[in-house]
Amino acid sequence: MTTQTHRWPLFAAQAHRSGFAAVQAMPMRLREETVGTLNLFRTDAGPFEPVGTLVTQALADVATISLLQQRTAHRDTVLNEQPQTALSSRVLIEQAKGKLAEHQGIDMEQAFSALRGYARAHNRRLSDLARTFIDGTEPLNGLIV
Repeated sequence: MTTQTHRWPLFAAQAHRSGFAAVQAMPMRLREETVGTLNLFRTDAGPFEPVGTLVTQALADVATISLLQQRTAHRDTVLNEQPQTALSSRVLIEQAKGKLAEHQGIDMEQAFSALRGYARAHNRRLSDLARTFIDGTEPLNGLIV
């Protein structure tokens, strides 16, 4: 670390205070995508062994693949949940429109406009407002039709 103190003065000082004399950072990347580094710290000064460097890079490569697979799996889960969430929200809104139209004696388009206007005026998500209107926890006082 003494040879690179000028590049990372704060890091080198903190590492030294923590008892480390050497550090090796192996890139975690796959093709063009870099996801981080695998860092090895040692209390003895001096270069790392070449064989150890090869093993460390192999471990960094395995960790990179694992991280990227986890990231992909998470992204797929989110993408699969989005259509279901949208459908559920739409169902709630349709139910609220029907309930309001029936109670007020108006058509579905007027009910939707009224719900949307109320949600905007009260800075609420339309699906949240619809849920509370359907379950009766919010009577929508002051609703303008």
